[in-house]
Amino acid sequence: MRLTHLVATAAIAALLSSCTANEAMDTVDVDLKKVSSKVNYQLSGKIVQKMQAMSMAKDSPIMLRIFKEEGVLEVWKANASNRYEMLRQYKICAWSGKLGPKVKEGDRQAPEGFYPISPGQMNPNSSYYLAINTGFPNRFDQANGRFGTNLMIHGACSSSGCYSMTDEQMQEIFALSRDAYKGGQQAIQLQALPFRMTAENMARHKNSPNIDFWNMLKPGYDQFEITKRPPEVNICEKKYVFNQQTDGKFSPTGQCPAMSTPATMQGALASYNKKYNDDYAKATKKLDGMVWYEPSEAERKAIVAKQRVGKELAYAPTGTSLDAGKLMKVADLEKQEARRAELEEVKKAIEIQKAELDKSTKNGKNVPVPSENPLPKPVQQAAVEQPGAARKGFWGSLFSKSGADAQQLEPAAAAPIDAAQEQRPAGQKQAVQQAAATATPQPVTTATVKKPADAAAAQTAAATEAAPVAEQAVVEQQPKKRPFWKLWGN
Repeated sequence: MRLTHLVATAAIAALLSSCTANEAMDTVDVDLKKVSSKVNYQLSGKIVQKMQAMSMAKDSPIMLRIFKEEGVLEVWKANASNRYEMLRQYKICAWSGKLGPKVKEGDRQAPEGFYPISPGQMNPNSSYYLAINTGFPNRFDQANGRFGTNLMIHGACSSSGCYSMTDEQMQEIFALSRDAYKGGQQAIQLQALPFRMTAENMARHKNSPNIDFWNMLKPGYDQFEITKRPPEVNICEKKYVFNQQTDGKFSPTGQCPAMSTPATMQGALASYNKKYNDDYAKATKKLDGMVWYEPSEAERKAIVAKQRVGKELAYAPTGTSLDAGKLMKVADLEKQEARRAELEEVKKAIEIQKAELDKSTKNGKNVPVPSENPLPKPVQQAAVEQPGAARKGFWGSLFSKSGADAQQLEPAAAAPIDAAQEQRPAGQKQAVQQAAATATPQPVTTATVKKPADAAAAQTAAATEAAPVAEQAVVEQQPKKRPFWKLWGN
């Protein structure tokens, strides 16, 4: 397709100063309480008057342009000379992820690229008030293996890969799009870009892993800045091409056909690029040794956390990357990134350990019980009477069965029996055993032992002395007492 009308105005457009963006965000004068039909909502008298002052028909074509880093969505509308001027500039309430294109389902990235929006992509019954499907993945995304579903521009100020506006903003954007379709526009071009592609911004992001992708988008941005008309977009060899003339056909994955840029466009681009290159060299010199720190979504949310106070839980505004990001020295950023990577590794390790524990315990329902200690238990020591402890009399000990101070008597260990003892007559062995059972242990001493008074006692003592003495633990002995049957004898 030949770009006759585009080329005819390109040279003139290049001589004109570019449209100055209105830095102040537009205040939407939409009262949702008075909206009886979201689909048939009519634009306010204030915005209609603005269109008339800018020589725009109510149903003239529009173009949408998004800048992630600045957090803005612009509505450009064709005037009577078929040049587009910016009619509205809205602050995006929320967009998820970071700068860079969407690659796969679930990566929380909002799309970047050039997307045609047809009337069938308008959704008046969205759960997020109103929605416009971006059309991701387009032919470029598909050719490069990128995938995902339901990437929208919608209301509710909550995003998971989308560009989310307030309900009031979405009501006005939806009405502007509806009127453009009524005027005969077949498709509205959406330019979703990471930032304004000025020389300084491109130099600031020159170290980004996405810089090659952005350099591919930049000619489309540049040519709109020159012509103030949406560029004609095609895809071949898995890349975007803009405003190219050809007699062949474009195939997203096939080889690009023989194509050329109109002469007048070439002249306008040469002038534009000369100034850009000079500005880029100056910006690179100014930023020497510095690098831009791209903030995370969480860091962007933190700077606008107060906006969530008193709102519904689903309301989740995100701040701009310009406010949350910063320029840093290369060495400082490397240290910060290394620390972040280290923390991520620790986090992953903890998650793996927790998953393994949950698996082994069946989510805590089957907690293993520690087994018994295989080492032998320590030998219990016999209690030794403490000095000064109160002693009970024989009768108290004999008849006391309970109480905190009741004495626990441990059975005495049997003394080893040698072969000589086994060879004694049965009567003598029985006498020895009876004597051992009734006799009170006496301390080992060199003092002379008194002889028993009767023959039985003498026989028992002789048998006891003849028996080999077993090794006995040295225990503190009680004072010698007379047997109770001797209490009344001599």
